[in-house]
Amino acid sequence: MELTDRKKRILKIVVEEYVAAAEPVGSKAIAQRMPGKISSATIRNELADLTEMGYLEQPHTSAGRVPSPAGYRFYIDELMQDYRMSRDETQKLSKAMDNRLQEFDKAIAQVGQLISGLTNLPAYAVATKSRAVTIQHFELIQTAPHNFILVLLTSTEAVRNKLIKLPVEVDAQDLKSLTAVLNASLTDLSAQEITPQLLGKIQKNAGSAASLVSVIVDYTVSLLAEEQKNNVYVTGQTKLLGQPEYQDLTKAQEVLGALDEDTLSNLPARLDPDSPVQILVGPENVAQELKDTSVVVTRFDIGDGMQGMIGVVGPQRMDYAQITARLSYFAEGL
Repeated sequence: MELTDRKKRILKIVVEEYVAAAEPVGSKAIAQRMPGKISSATIRNELADLTEMGYLEQPHTSAGRVPSPAGYRFYIDELMQDYRMSRDETQKLSKAMDNRLQEFDKAIAQVGQLISGLTNLPAYAVATKSRAVTIQHFELIQTAPHNFILVLLTSTEAVRNKLIKLPVEVDAQDLKSLTAVLNASLTDLSAQEITPQLLGKIQKNAGSAASLVSVIVDYTVSLLAEEQKNNVYVTGQTKLLGQPEYQDLTKAQEVLGALDEDTLSNLPARLDPDSPVQILVGPENVAQELKDTSVVVTRFDIGDGMQGMIGVVGPQRMDYAQITARLSYFAEGL
């Protein structure tokens, strides 16, 4: 059965009223928003049809209707109007983006915190890297006769360091010479490009410091592999507890338990690359624990290989138009 214009309007009213009040919507509330005069009996018949078609659900026999996942999907695809952000909202977002953020990973974590605060929902941010991470510079700093600090500057402008303790004394001049060899041989290489053959060549050129090479290269390879992973930042999880749908602590714990790196890092593979913002409603989500929630997510690209995704997780009863507008504005501003 195809939806008539009247059925579409009633479905739109039910979704918007339920989002606003978190209470089942009855025929009286619908009649107040319908144009012209329409009887309660007619509205009840239309509600019954929409329920039979799977767009609405009736929690109790005498209660009003609430949207089903299919109802939310139809609303998002066909009925939702663009949300126009206020000047205060745009100024707040713009001000947050004006702050110079020095390190990509820290910037992404702050993005998640800001989005969570703006939407009052749990937010997550995924930092992806479009090209291989490499080491830009090595520095070996002696701190004691048996110790030195290995300092690495990555292509993402992150600085990592490791204290290396040795069973024998190390000569400062050897460290200086080895630093030169490492910067000449190991910079601008991905983890996959650091081969056993290259390791042997570096050891040969390192002279009396050859015994230190394997320790340094092992740490470098493990660091590059770790830096290449998608980093997932989740914030504002407890905001779910303020939503009526999650007053049941057992239900809340199931959802909160699914808001982890493994679950959320799988979302990029499900997104349409041609869609700036995507909404996953209820059963469309990747985890069984998220089947009663919705996810709104968008991509961003800052340039210089700094890409990622930002999204929010909440009940199916969320203001999709408002959240979509805020995420879109933020992603474009980045």
